[in-house]
Amino acid sequence: MNDSTNHEEQWWLAHLGRLLVWARLRVLESGVAEVFDCDGRTSVYESGDVARAALMDAEYRALDGMDADDAEAWGLDLEEIEPPQGDDDETLAATMMQPLKNPLTGRDL
Repeated sequence: MNDSTNHEEQWWLAHLGRLLVWARLRVLESGVAEVFDCDGRTSVYESGDVARAALMDAEYRALDGMDADDAEAWGLDLEEIEPPQGDDDETLAATMMQPLKNPLTGRDL
């Protein structure tokens, strides 16, 4: 938990064609969970467990739960996967869908 913001944050990702699609899960101190998605929307859930179940139903995987074999199954190098960054949610929304890189050239597929 991050004491300065009073929430726990976790990144989730899905594989859609040649794109990585990100979602940010925040569990607030109250227990309420928020999922910020690739469309720039925030969905509110009654708990972190309910939010995680919704993400899994949508075929997202927790980044911190992935191992090298999981990443390889998606054609990814786990060491090169980095969650999107932005100063605010509006900036972040523009980076929540990332094209996959060709492992041979390093360029977008």
